[in-house]
Amino acid sequence: MTTPGPDQPTRPNRAKREQQPTAAIAAGPDAPTRAIPGLRRFSGAVRGALADTRPLQTPAYRRLWLAGVVTVIGAQLSVVAVPLQIYTLTGSSAYVGLTGLFGLVPLIVFGLWGGAIADAVDRRVLLLVTGGAIAASSLSLWVTAASGTGNVWVILVLFAVQTALLAINQPTRSAVIPRLLPADQLPAANALNMTVAQVGAIAGPLLAGVLIPFIGLSTLYLIDAIFLLATLWATWRLPVMPPEAGVARKAGIREIVDGFRYVALHKVLLVSFLIDVVAMGFGMPRVLFPEMAEKTFGDPPGGGPAIGLLYAAIPIGMVVAGLLSGWLQRVRRQGVAVACAIGVWGLGIALFGLTGSLWLAVAALAIAGAGDLVSSVYRSSMLQTVATDEMRGRMQGVFMVVVAGGPRMADLWHGGASVWTGPGLTATVGGIAVIVVATLVVARFPEFWRYRGPVADDRP
Repeated sequence: MTTPGPDQPTRPNRAKREQQPTAAIAAGPDAPTRAIPGLRRFSGAVRGALADTRPLQTPAYRRLWLAGVVTVIGAQLSVVAVPLQIYTLTGSSAYVGLTGLFGLVPLIVFGLWGGAIADAVDRRVLLLVTGGAIAASSLSLWVTAASGTGNVWVILVLFAVQTALLAINQPTRSAVIPRLLPADQLPAANALNMTVAQVGAIAGPLLAGVLIPFIGLSTLYLIDAIFLLATLWATWRLPVMPPEAGVARKAGIREIVDGFRYVALHKVLLVSFLIDVVAMGFGMPRVLFPEMAEKTFGDPPGGGPAIGLLYAAIPIGMVVAGLLSGWLQRVRRQGVAVACAIGVWGLGIALFGLTGSLWLAVAALAIAGAGDLVSSVYRSSMLQTVATDEMRGRMQGVFMVVVAGGPRMADLWHGGASVWTGPGLTATVGGIAVIVVATLVVARFPEFWRYRGPVADDRP
């Protein structure tokens, strides 16, 4: 650097001038010190509020997650198609409620057995076999619906077969995640999984409501089967995942019983299951959606926009909460967080039953969905943290039975009760019951309220 000569006026350093904002110069020499840290704090707060995406840096997890973006949309098309087809054939919510029975029995049997299988075999192979069979069941539903040869009982049986396959597949998929990621990233991974699942749960029903008038209900099953190819591809790319070396296992009754014994010995896991049974068993009103869409919110017979919005409302709340889930990783009092989140779920469902406005109904269900996401993230993380790898398949099997079994129980009693009390009052009573019974469960097991989970390292 040259030194200015006597004929060259001394100038302020140009780089320093460019680093100093005009407003800061006017405010005085201390302004940059005040302004920049403030901006950094704001930027850090924004980053901390948004979802933690570190798990996506792991290629195997990233492929599974991206494939899920596609396949959950297809799955939700079938979720809409089955009850709507049954309601169209019968005109009765009570018949739609039978999906609870035909889903609950295979869910319990194959969920528990499937978890034991996942602890005894290569989990990658099990995912490939069950994923292919699920696609085949969707094709069977398509053939039945498109040909017009199926009655309500054929649909229910095929639905039961598909549920049995899902009851094996989903616990296995969840048990794979701790093999792919470090423990401190599990809450973030669970939030990402649930967020993308709920994006599909929004897009699927809305897409179904738009597509049904143009392509017919039966084609939804075909789209579901095609979209499943994405997850089969991502699963094929996984590494082999046999049981831990040197441990010989079976998948029989004794192993299933050992899983229940394990739950009984770990009260945190026990209450995490019980409180979800309460939330979903009393509070999930989905079986009422076809009737309310037509009779309360004005859909035409056979389906329309209202039913799509009702099915999408809870996932909308979950997606919003998932996108703003960065704060979840910093909460240690996870038992308290779950209890409060279940209360939010119950309140949202109770408000949903009281309104005759479609948009208020959607808002109330979205509030409930936000509470459900927080609860689900922490309960999944508790399970993956507390359970050892040799028990994770069975614990995920129990988790699957609880998570999917609760709504099936709700389907049964909501469908029958709505005949006598009407769908709105039925939903409100269920929401209030969630708050009351969940409070009693947590009061009975204070160790759950006191549970503190591990805290992830600060993100860079």
